Amino acid sequence: MHGHSDFYVVVGLGVTGLSCARYLHSHGIPFAVTDSRIDPPNLSTFQNAFPDVQVVTGKLDKSLLNRATKIVLSPGVARQEPAIAEQAKRGAAILGDVELFAQAVNVPVIAITGTNAKSTVTTLVGEMAKAAGYAVQVGGNLGVPALDLLVKNPNANLFVLELSSFQLETTYSLKPLIATVLNITPDHMDRYHDLAEYQQVKHRVYQHCQIAICNKDDALTDTSIPQKTYFTLQSPKENEFGLMSKEGETYLAYGNQCLLSIKSLPLMGKHYYANALASLAIGHRFGLSFELMLKVLQTFKGLPHRCQFIRERNGVRWYNDSKGTNVGATQAAIEGLGSGIPGKLILIAGGLGKNADFSPLAPVVEKYTRHVVLIGQAANDLAAVIDKHVPVSFAATMEDAVQQASEAAQQNDSVLLSPACASYDMFKNFEHRGDVFIGIVERL
Repeated sequence: MHGHSDFYVVVGLGVTGLSCARYLHSHGIPFAVTDSRIDPPNLSTFQNAFPDVQVVTGKLDKSLLNRATKIVLSPGVARQEPAIAEQAKRGAAILGDVELFAQAVNVPVIAITGTNAKSTVTTLVGEMAKAAGYAVQVGGNLGVPALDLLVKNPNANLFVLELSSFQLETTYSLKPLIATVLNITPDHMDRYHDLAEYQQVKHRVYQHCQIAICNKDDALTDTSIPQKTYFTLQSPKENEFGLMSKEGETYLAYGNQCLLSIKSLPLMGKHYYANALASLAIGHRFGLSFELMLKVLQTFKGLPHRCQFIRERNGVRWYNDSKGTNVGATQAAIEGLGSGIPGKLILIAGGLGKNADFSPLAPVVEKYTRHVVLIGQAANDLAAVIDKHVPVSFAATMEDAVQQASEAAQQNDSVLLSPACASYDMFKNFEHRGDVFIGIVERL
């Protein structure tokens, strides 16, 4: 598989870079590492594990890159980065961790991408396969990197991977048994030229797949692959998964078969029903029984930082949706939660804006929120879009934001942290942001 004249250079020493290093080392493949940061997050871990491997930080080292036959790019580094583009021109192969995984894996892979909801669907499908007795490994862009799953679990007989657009950019030979693009809304517009380029990258997941699962309500997810199954929030046609109304009750359905009343699901909201239907479509095409899958759906309480209920205080419920790092995610959260509560929402939003267009938030903010508290670098950009529709205030810290939200909330309202932005201006990552929020809310 690897010619031993190959010399790999791993670019970026985050969680992914470290997993690539472990993998290459375990296969006796010569490699070095470079990172533009002076003190990347995993430097000491790396140096303890691989004392003999050359690592250059503070810049992407050109002399090192010039020696590489293969450059393993971390998802955070764009191929357009001048130092990398130059290497591609020279003829070096540019690949990512998922490509290394694809070259080595020899059991079925289910590959899941989409702007939003991919972590939830990946987790649900993983739980369904587990319930069916598969030695399944779940990870990728979520949780454990793909190569770590591969190295540590030689007996796995199925991988369920969440893949980001950044990972797909450098993946060529993954042949998923089942692939899906759950939805496409603008995100990472600081990295992509336009929505069409972003869509094109997402669609790489379908390239060599056998079966595609597409969102009938989102034309941008559709593909010409003949073997495909749709999910929709409308009434399903034959061989489709959707929502069916019967005697005043709404059911998850397959064709004309009612599967489960949405009342039996622990989570509510349209975006969650879409996730449940997508998971059923994937599992069904993989061959799992409805009975098993529906059991999992009835016990799944959701992921942390994903419209996660924290507590009720003085008739006000608090929710953490720190994983709402783009406009589409926050839109779905506001709609999902707002349409199901007796009162209004108090929204806490803002952070690092990634050149996003916030205007799609205006209608849902107007419809469902009483007050919006803005934080972070994008606060003014957000205010410009929504302050015509709803009162806004500004907070310098999360502490301050929670205080203002608490004062604005009335009986039966819910407070929702769903930033529509990345977190790096104030926090380490979205998990850190959510944990800080939870801590403050629990102390109220």
